[in-house]
Order: sequence, then structure tokens, then C-alpha cells
Amino acid sequence: MNRLEQRIPEPELMEDEAQARAYAEADFSAPNAQFIELFREKFPGFSPPARVLDLGCGPADILIRFARAFPGCQCVGVDGSKAMLQPGIEAVRQAELSGTIELRCCFLPGPELQQDEKFQVILSNSLLHHLPDPQVLWQTILESGAPGCRVLIMDLCRPESMEEARRIVETYSGAEPEILKEDFFNSLLAAWRPYEVRDQLRLAGLDFQCDLVGDRHLAVWGVLP
Repeated sequence: MNRLEQRIPEPELMEDEAQARAYAEADFSAPNAQFIELFREKFPGFSPPARVLDLGCGPADILIRFARAFPGCQCVGVDGSKAMLQPGIEAVRQAELSGTIELRCCFLPGPELQQDEKFQVILSNSLLHHLPDPQVLWQTILESGAPGCRVLIMDLCRPESMEEARRIVETYSGAEPEILKEDFFNSLLAAWRPYEVRDQLRLAGLDFQCDLVGDRHLAVWGVLP
């Protein structure tokens, strides 16, 4: 068995148009719906209005779901890949949420988020495993979150072995195009485990919780002081 003691990094950005198109067309409805339900579960007292930031928003499906679940929020989604953002711009338009959701091409850390903008909610899904330096995510949260900001991060969790990674890919993406299946496999190999993320949080000085939320995902949640 090929054990995965150490993560195997993958490219930080998904800039290939074929990759981006496959990702945008894939069915992520189950984990994306789970993300919204996790937010409800972890922050039961939340109610709009609020400014919401989605880091690594990709094609914006989670932001669209969030805006529909919590009407009255003003949402900003950022992603470093123009190819990933393009289908998101169209999805926001079709959802008739252009006045609610703004998408920006932004490479973290970037000047676009180092102004006087502060957010009451910060979200991120499947960004952490792409970053060469995970502290970029945690420091961006510290810089961009207002006092009392609610934070929810979800990402993949690295399996115990290559064989387990292949099994997960076939279980959840067996019918998807090969390009997406290979991306999923590489992302699993690049993912962190909960104890590694807890070390990152301690280094950043963030008193957040981190735990598994399924057989392939972990979540981080907490409130900024």
C-alpha cells in the first residue's frame, strides 16, 4: 500500500480552460449544499445584513447558494484564475444576483483585499490545499475579517493511501471526465489532515475548531475576536 504520510502539492491555480470548464460543469451539489448546512449548524444565530467574502470562489456556486439562503447579504468572491471566474460571472448573471455578488480576480495576498474592507462572514471551499503557504489563507482572514466575523473553511482531507484516494475518486466522480478525476486525485494528495491544519491555526493565533465532516472533507470554523 502506498501510504500518504506527506502531502504532494499541486499547482496553486487552475488556469487551464479545459480544467475550469470541467470543474464548472461538474456536479458538486452535494458538498456545496453541505457547506451551507454546515454554516447554519455552526452559526445558528447568524442573520443578515452582512458583508461576505468567499476566498477561492471558483465558479461561485457556493456564493450563489449562500446569497439565496441568506438574502440581504452583500457578497464578494475572489479567485486568482480568470478561467475559473468566467463561468461564475455567467452563473451570477443567470441567477439574477449581479447586484448582490461581485466577483474579482485576486491573487492572495493581493492589494484588492488590503484596503479598508472588512467582512462579517468569510467562507472558503477547496482553496487551502492549493496554497504553497497555508498561512496566506489564515493571515488573509485575520486582515479581512471584522471583529466577530464568522469563518467557515471546508477542504479535502488527505487519505491514508494512494489506493484510498483512487477509491474516493471512483466513488464520487466515477462518471466525470478524466480531466476532472485526475484533478480530484491530485487534490486529495495535496490536501491537509486535521492535525496539520490545527498546527497552522496555532501558528496563526486563531482559536478555531477543525474536524472531519465526512470521508473526504474537513472543516474549520470559528469567530474572530
